[in-house]
Amino acid sequence: MTETVSAEPVVISAETPSIEEKIVERKTIVYEANIDPTVIRVAGEKLKEQLFTKFAFYWFQPKSKDIELVSLEKYYEPFIVISGKYFIDYFRKCTYIFKVDKGVREVVLLYTNKFVPENSKSHRIVTLHGEERLINEAKAFLILDKNGRDSDADSMPSGPSEKKTEKVIKECGIEELAENVDVNFIKERIAKRPKDMYRVVEEIFEVTERSVIYTPRYKLLFRNVRTGEEKILVLDGVTAKRI
Repeated sequence: MTETVSAEPVVISAETPSIEEKIVERKTIVYEANIDPTVIRVAGEKLKEQLFTKFAFYWFQPKSKDIELVSLEKYYEPFIVISGKYFIDYFRKCTYIFKVDKGVREVVLLYTNKFVPENSKSHRIVTLHGEERLINEAKAFLILDKNGRDSDADSMPSGPSEKKTEKVIKECGIEELAENVDVNFIKERIAKRPKDMYRVVEEIFEVTERSVIYTPRYKLLFRNVRTGEEKILVLDGVTAKRI
């Protein structure tokens, strides 16, 4: 048995309405580099032999005196922290097929709509074309790298932030991420219109939280003076741990 309900009045323009966006202002955070470069260099000296070790045998391992530090560079790695929601209320086209008895010549629905059954193999059928109204919702909380790839929360340490963010960015020459690149990343993830969408009633994309955190890193370049081979070691500027 099919239940018939009265449809709510829906006002939809002839053109598909544009998506409604609610986006909060982005916060910029710069972590303090609280590890002195001298400490970073000492940490690098302890790890440099591991960079060039290829075999487990002792006689294949390079000696510490043969590995020299070529350069030590400080830079800032950006991480994106963002959360958002997406909502769409829409219609899609649909077709319903009902089987009727062989002797049925006409079907009347909703008192005034008349349909003549068609022959289909061994059955008589009535085909109805209509629209279905649906709602899709999606939300996400993301930690991303500068390229929009998922990043493990463990790779982004917690630490005190600089009080004068703009001054530090300018003095350290930090290259900031483009203004809306973070919004575009999450929008690509969750704001996806259904492929079978025909008409839109309402569509909302909302960003409720967005921050870019710049984390200090040290890049150490070592060279094996006997072979000329070079290796890079990256240490976290907050924890001095190897990345």
